[in-house]
Amino acid sequence: MVVNKTEISDYDQLLAKDSLDALNRVSESFSQYGNQSIELMFKESKEMIVLSPKVFDLFCTMLSQISQGKTISILSTDTEISTQQAADYLKVSRPHVVKLLENNEIPYKKVGSHRRILLADLILYENSVKRNRELQLEKLVEQAQDLNLGYE
Repeated sequence: MVVNKTEISDYDQLLAKDSLDALNRVSESFSQYGNQSIELMFKESKEMIVLSPKVFDLFCTMLSQISQGKTISILSTDTEISTQQAADYLKVSRPHVVKLLENNEIPYKKVGSHRRILLADLILYENSVKRNRELQLEKLVEQAQDLNLGYE
């Protein structure tokens, strides 16, 4: 489900930044008292909504992105995406994604002649690559220290 595909106006950015600043000031007191829920009241109607800390954090993340002029999309992890969308997500070429699929590094299914990838599988792959990079970097750091290359 795509939530926002429109341009972010300067006014939208300003409102998002002001709202985020206010929420950041208020949220400090939430963590202080270990609250399990966060209540927000709408000024005009005096209606109250209750958010869990995770939903509140997601809301703040969205405001942060909007305040920077970035458009956002919210997708369910069971969403199937195309190879081009996967390439855009991973910031690689589409042929590279096709190669990953054909090498069984990312599961996929074919719909007609098109390949479809579950977003959840793509995220698992991305996390796996990140973990592998971190492990490799740690090994390089250890080697540099063992060889006394001047890194501390």
